[in-house]
Amino acid sequence: MPAQGQMDWDKLRIFHSVAEAGSFTHAGETLNLSQSAVSRQISALEESLRTPLFHRHARGLILTEQGEVLYQTVRDVFAKLASAEARLAESREKPAGLLRVTTTVAFGSVWLAPRIKDFIERYPEIRLELLVDDEELDLSMREADCAIRMHASKQPDLVQRHLLTVHIHVFASPAYLEKHGTPKTAADLDRHRIVVYGEDSHPPFPGINWLLEAGASEGRRREPVLRLNNVYGILRAVENGVGLAAFPDYMAQQSDKIVQVLPSLEGPNFEAYFVYPEEMRNSKRISVFRDFLVKKVADTQF
Repeated sequence: MPAQGQMDWDKLRIFHSVAEAGSFTHAGETLNLSQSAVSRQISALEESLRTPLFHRHARGLILTEQGEVLYQTVRDVFAKLASAEARLAESREKPAGLLRVTTTVAFGSVWLAPRIKDFIERYPEIRLELLVDDEELDLSMREADCAIRMHASKQPDLVQRHLLTVHIHVFASPAYLEKHGTPKTAADLDRHRIVVYGEDSHPPFPGINWLLEAGASEGRRREPVLRLNNVYGILRAVENGVGLAAFPDYMAQQSDKIVQVLPSLEGPNFEAYFVYPEEMRNSKRISVFRDFLVKKVADTQF
């Protein structure tokens, strides 16, 4: 039994699972332990550290200030262990281990996810985790192993490979155009319903709401009919006739429910890059995923 004040490794593993799950019950399901066994282990850890780690509420568990300090450290340790496990797996003949890929909601959900089956079938020993989030995860802190980003990185410790130039155009559903008419010029957008990305959110690419000002009289900005902080959600709204919206062409190509309007009107283009930490340069998992992306981009008409 560990001495008073020492931290038992098994208890830390259980603490990490509880902090991630937010409840003893859900952590127990992950760990294949009963809720009471998990609760006892956490109580024992709190007793050995002489400090409470969780506030216990009817709606679940909330980390105390001391618990948050321990969680940050334990999370980093487990991330480094996962990284070490993956690097050890690199010595095998086939690429293997965990590969966490992050990108925007739009690119991850609409373009990457439908194409990922080929990679999974070709590299069955790689455990792929796709993290779609318009907030960028920190690669240097190993929140993910690699990223597909809609801009060039300025961090010197990151390696980046250009993937594609993304073009933006205006789209609407045939049902919307039948009801409201088709705009012939950018100025006609004054008379149309426009759906845009929520301004309080982190946009997945720069200048995302340019449609509010395109063709408008100087100093005037249109009022949208709907703001939505998820590009995939905007696509679904436009497919169902809510209004017009600007999308990357790769998104529009995945939908047969919208058509392009004002083809000569194009939004601000941007560049997409595959990015990963310098320390992962020799990773087989990274290299095979990079090659997979490059080939899929080459096979796609953007």
